[in-house]
Order: sequence, then C-alpha cells, then structure tokens
Amino acid sequence: MASAVVHLRELERDTRSGRFQQFLAITTALFAALAGGEAFFEHLRGSFCQRVMWTPVWISPLVVAAGIGAARNQRVARTVLPITAAAALVDGLLGFYHHLKTVHEMPGGIVGNFWYNFTAGPPLFAPLLFCAIGLLGLIAAAVRREEG
Repeated sequence: MASAVVHLRELERDTRSGRFQQFLAITTALFAALAGGEAFFEHLRGSFCQRVMWTPVWISPLVVAAGIGAARNQRVARTVLPITAAAALVDGLLGFYHHLKTVHEMPGGIVGNFWYNFTAGPPLFAPLLFCAIGLLGLIAAAVRREEG
C-alpha cells in the first residue's frame, strides 16, 4: 500500500513538472511516425487509388512535429498539438468509414463473405490506430504543466 502512495506522489510530481506531458507528447510523435509510415506503405500497395489515401501520410508529419514541439514548449502543447491530434482522430474515423465501405462493396459484402473480405480487404482496424494516436495527443495536450 505504501508503495502505491509513493508511485502516486511521483506521478503527481511528474505531472506538475511537465515530464508526464512531455512523455505523452513524445509517445504521440513516435507512434504517429510509425503509423504514418505504415499507412504510406499499405496505401502504396493500393497505388493510392483514391486521393483520401494520402491524408494519413500528410497528417502524420504534422502530428510528429507537434508532439516534438509540445515536449519542448508548453505553448505548442496548448495550441498546436490539440489541433493536429484532433485532425488525426477525425482522419482515423474517416479512414475506418472508407475501409468499412470498401469491405462492404466487395463480393458478398461484410456478412456474406466475411472471412475472405475481412482478410483480403483493407484492414478495418488500422485507421482506428490513427484515432488512438489522435486521442493520445489530445490527452497529452490536456495534461497541464504547473505555471512557474
């Protein structure tokens, strides 16, 4: 029990000093770089046949830059990071919709030929990874440092 109290105090100290926000911002930047690279290579396999396939590739570097900037500057954490993180969240939701629509348009649709369309079609949960990155960025922006 005493160990849990010590860990809570350390977390509180890290939150006040800004270390927790910096950690979340850097984590957001790292995961955005990984997800953006994955989206680029997977959409490249699909020949970028729709313009909307470029959006995670365009948004990822912005989220990476905002995450790194938020780790270094509180003003960036309050202004730029929430905007780019919200864009990633919305883009992930739109991507999930497009992936679901594409699976639905395949022969048999979602229900009639589920296993084949689920495995051979666009990955349904990859855009939700982008949503999670946007959500992580919004949480990083919401965690405030102590003014001082």
